[in-house]
Amino acid sequence: MDISAAEVKRAALAQPSSQNASSQASPADPNGSEILVRCLQAEGVEFLWGYPGGAVLYIYDALYKQETIQHVLVRHEQAAVHAADGYARATGNVGVALVTSGPGVTNAITGIATAYMDSIPMVIVTGQVPTPAIGLDAFQECDTVGITRPIVKHNFLVKDVRDLALTMKKAFHIARTGRPGPVVVDVPKDVSLKTAPFHYPESVEMRSYNPVKKGHGGQIRKAVQLLLAAKRPYIYTGGGVILGNASAELRQLVDMLGFPCTNTLMGLGAIPASEPKFLGMLGMHGTYEANMTMQNCDVLLAVGARFDDRVIGNPKHFASVERKIIHVDIDPSSISKRVKVDIPIVGDVKEVLVELIAQIKEAQARPDAHALGAWWNQIAEWRKRECLAYRGSSDVIKPQMVVDKLWQLTKDRDTYITSDVGQHQMWAAQYYRFEEPRRWINSGGLGTMGVGLPYAMGIKLAKPDADVFCITGEGSIQMCIQELSTCKQYDTPVKVVSLNNRYLGMVRQWQQLDYGGRYSHSYMDALPDFVKLAEAYGHVGLLVEKPGDVEAALREAIRLKDRTVFLDIRTDPTENVWPMVQAGKGISEMLLGSEDL
Repeated sequence: MDISAAEVKRAALAQPSSQNASSQASPADPNGSEILVRCLQAEGVEFLWGYPGGAVLYIYDALYKQETIQHVLVRHEQAAVHAADGYARATGNVGVALVTSGPGVTNAITGIATAYMDSIPMVIVTGQVPTPAIGLDAFQECDTVGITRPIVKHNFLVKDVRDLALTMKKAFHIARTGRPGPVVVDVPKDVSLKTAPFHYPESVEMRSYNPVKKGHGGQIRKAVQLLLAAKRPYIYTGGGVILGNASAELRQLVDMLGFPCTNTLMGLGAIPASEPKFLGMLGMHGTYEANMTMQNCDVLLAVGARFDDRVIGNPKHFASVERKIIHVDIDPSSISKRVKVDIPIVGDVKEVLVELIAQIKEAQARPDAHALGAWWNQIAEWRKRECLAYRGSSDVIKPQMVVDKLWQLTKDRDTYITSDVGQHQMWAAQYYRFEEPRRWINSGGLGTMGVGLPYAMGIKLAKPDADVFCITGEGSIQMCIQELSTCKQYDTPVKVVSLNNRYLGMVRQWQQLDYGGRYSHSYMDALPDFVKLAEAYGHVGLLVEKPGDVEAALREAIRLKDRTVFLDIRTDPTENVWPMVQAGKGISEMLLGSEDL
């Protein structure tokens, strides 16, 4: 429809003085909501998980008018952030979520903190009350910047619509570069309505933010010398190798040197589980051989890992054995934070490993074959303990068997495994043998119950042809079980494998070992009929109570490719996760089974 010059003038005069910031804008200029959507389109965003509310209705109106970004309406804001998080972990792309002000923001906090602890690249757009109302306790107002400050890589409050495009460019740049992390962009409602010319910069430079990518050449040379002179070397890698897409370089390094290698919980898949030089996961529930090698090595190369409490146990015990440590990390604040290191190398792990490999190739020296052979002989002795062996049963379903059977049935398929947090998480990490990176999606740092189903939803949208299994427990799944409704609406046929032992299993295990068997509020006394509940949401529910029925049920779930399937598998309520390092103990002071109690 044509607009006359007189109508344009009248419209301009009708603008209130509070909109002077955009008074020079052309009538054809987009409003803030349209600018926001265009920014997301410029970043190649395909999926946006969110939940509408008053402060973001202009943004939702702009989303309604476009067709390139698929918005997914979750049933709780926490799940919106978790789903975007799962998408980011599986793809390496920036995950994006949208929530409204006030309770929308506070409901999203757990998801933001989960992503922050595991360094996941995300942009979370939050609605805010109009700028004149900020600080006046307006309806559904909260201090989003203040609340999220400790759990984000950075956050912004956009007070001028003319700053919105540049702010979004900065948000994506900060989220994906350096040590990745979540970035919050808080958009007041009036900013989402005002208009401004749109320009999305191709690149952005920030004087206060310039993460180092290339490692220091001299430090890398020192690391090469130390590695080649080692008698009992060890390579310890964490989630940084996954996030840095450095799995190929790690595999090349391990193959070249012939050194033993271990992954943290967040690093599984960086090196194939079938690789003979891989000793399994280390740490609190790591393998005997991985932990003993960690404690007794003389040179340790740590790559993209942070020596956290669940990995090394008691720092004093860990420091009781003298060793030289090389630490490679993109984040300088992670180096020597818990453990003093000898050769720090700050840089992108992929670039550092490429340079490390090049210098090893050029070096005249080679590892001491005799010493390395003796070291492998010692490791072979530790491996003989077979710490992950478990007793099967014809009467009760062992959770380890379920995970092992799932691996056998899906190992040759395109499969992603998510988990919640607890015993089932550790059994999944121990018994599902991951061959590739970004196939194991779980909450490591924050340990958030309820992530498994939203993670699976996010992955299934990104990987529609893959099998996506959520290994969970009857406690964790109820945290976000309403997302079964989202699965139905958006046709994301995930498979839920609930290891139902009628307990908050890890809490019960700790209470058994450390609290004299006083099971205070760890028993699930009133559980729903999960089969009927799944069916009520429009899905398939299967109850499995006998060991002999496990494989058939898993096969049926795989066969029902286009349906969400919920398997309620009744497992042994007394089973514990072994090995285990108790709180305050050293990494080599493991309990290998009930016989050690």
